Amino acid sequence: MSVKIILFGKLADLAGGSVSLDNVADTDGLIIALHKDYPALNNAKYVIAVDKQVIKENTMLNKNSMVALLPPFSGG
Repeated sequence: MSVKIILFGKLADLAGGSVSLDNVADTDGLIIALHKDYPALNNAKYVIAVDKQVIKENTMLNKNSMVALLPPFSGG
């Protein structure tokens, strides 16, 4: 199964835009694969959103999952 990941802000610069990963069943596996394939993300701070919901724990993925990496937000 291939999962497409959309990256925003500096994260997109670090990984070269949106990426796709094969054989990831959950967000824990996704993080491991991302850090292996894109070492520049190892030190980056981000949150993961699955299907437009920010997640805080391991989440199962399927072929229709929409995954996004979001950099820290600041505002005024």
